[in-house]
Amino acid sequence: MADPAIHRLCAANASALTGTGTNTYLIGTDRLVILDPGPDLDDHLAAILAAVRGRPVDAIVVSHAHRDHSALAPRLARATGAEVLAQGTAAEGISPRMAALAASLPATGEGLDQTFTPDRRLSDGDRIALPDGTLTVLHTPGHLGGHICLALGDLLFSGDHVMGWASSIVSPPEGDMADYMASLHRLAGQAWSRLLPGHGKPVDTPAARIAELIAHRRQREAQILAALATGPATPDEITARVYHDTPRHLWPAALRNVLAHLVDLQSRNLVTATPALALDAVFHRL
Repeated sequence: MADPAIHRLCAANASALTGTGTNTYLIGTDRLVILDPGPDLDDHLAAILAAVRGRPVDAIVVSHAHRDHSALAPRLARATGAEVLAQGTAAEGISPRMAALAASLPATGEGLDQTFTPDRRLSDGDRIALPDGTLTVLHTPGHLGGHICLALGDLLFSGDHVMGWASSIVSPPEGDMADYMASLHRLAGQAWSRLLPGHGKPVDTPAARIAELIAHRRQREAQILAALATGPATPDEITARVYHDTPRHLWPAALRNVLAHLVDLQSRNLVTATPALALDAVFHRL
């Protein structure tokens, strides 16, 4: 199989949480699939259409329903006539465990594209044909319940699940740490030649990077358990102890990661929450 041309455009939405900006990928030669239209910015839409150069767009695929990836999809669909494909809405794909906790752990709402609805839903293993290749859908929940990656042979478009410049935020209930780790282990089971992430530069050492992310999460888990070894603490207090060397403006995102680990640890009977699992609960190590 000959690899189709891949053209990457970076949206002008750089931030502490998006790195240099959201990557939009045009995949194909004579006919295109566009992955992750990005944020709803006039200049980015113009840049995408200029790169399309009038070629047919067979599909617009959204890796997950965060606004920095999905918000431009409706306008791009109108401009190209292409249908929008995704696993589902921002609320779909959430694990039963997280759905049960939704009342006590309300979604942050930050970044979620609550208006996003695909024209067609994708499932794990679905294939999107191009004249010069086939994209295969991998459902990789964790960062968001409906997150997907796309495989093109041994090349992986890894969305926000695996990036080279940072780890992913996992924010309950829309994010699930147990699912995130399971998805990492699933990706680790295949020999990828390169990763093209949703933010940042390509990852040329996929196996090493995936192993590094798994080790990083296990280290965070150990740090949280160590913080609780000195006595019960709230998620805010644990965040201050574990992320003491992280800039304070990133602590809200770090807090959600800590909470994701605590939910996972409680499900494994390693910690317990008083009076019940919530952002203001007091956690005890068992």
